[in-house]
Amino acid sequence: MRADSHDHDTAPEIDPARLPRHVAIVMDGNGRWARARHLPRTVGHQRGRRAVRATIRAAMRRGVPLLTLFAFSSENWKRPVDEVDALMKLFINALEKELDELDENGVRLTFIGERSRLDASVRRLMEAAEARTAGNDRLQLQIAVSYGGQWDILQAARQLAERHARSPLALDDPETLHSAFETGLATAGQPPVDLFIRTGGERRLSNFLLWQAAYAELYFIDVLWPLFDESEFDRALTWFAGRERRFGRVDSNEANQ
Repeated sequence: MRADSHDHDTAPEIDPARLPRHVAIVMDGNGRWARARHLPRTVGHQRGRRAVRATIRAAMRRGVPLLTLFAFSSENWKRPVDEVDALMKLFINALEKELDELDENGVRLTFIGERSRLDASVRRLMEAAEARTAGNDRLQLQIAVSYGGQWDILQAARQLAERHARSPLALDDPETLHSAFETGLATAGQPPVDLFIRTGGERRLSNFLLWQAAYAELYFIDVLWPLFDESEFDRALTWFAGRERRFGRVDSNEANQ
């Protein structure tokens, strides 16, 4: 997973100041990739690991500080038991096999989601990976497991209500309320999502980082996740660098007209 493991002399130049601080990806299309090849869906999920590795390499090479991958959603628990079991085994296997190299490359691993729904053995593995890589600072790789954006907002609201009950907050002040609420999110202290990528052709957020992606640039592509590679990631970054991000304001040219 070396960031310099491929020749990228032809990669487009991007002003580092125009790079996103936080990239979030919905990795969609594993099942359809497998079905088109008359293979089990689980083979598609396994093939998707290559795309994960390529994306991590690209993020490190470009200097993106935070990459969040949607590995398993709250809604995925509704899938057939066999597929859920296979996904969990794949997640455990990938974490065990990749951890050494991630750590060697300075990657800090973090996880967000409803951990209470995961087996105790999985939780222990996640906690050990977080503790081992806590001092790394080349890239924060955040994996969303058993995560849902609505769950995240509701649990943050509950925490805020509990804090207010213990010690009343100045909730009539919008800035105070906003700040107090965000401290309860799974992503507390992190920058908001700048670039939201979804592969596989669907055009929706699918309950992923709903609060955090409020002003994200949305990049939807038809490429199925197993076919996503470093050049596709570069293409997304180049597109992002060309966007004018106004956050509700008018641009300077319009303001002077």
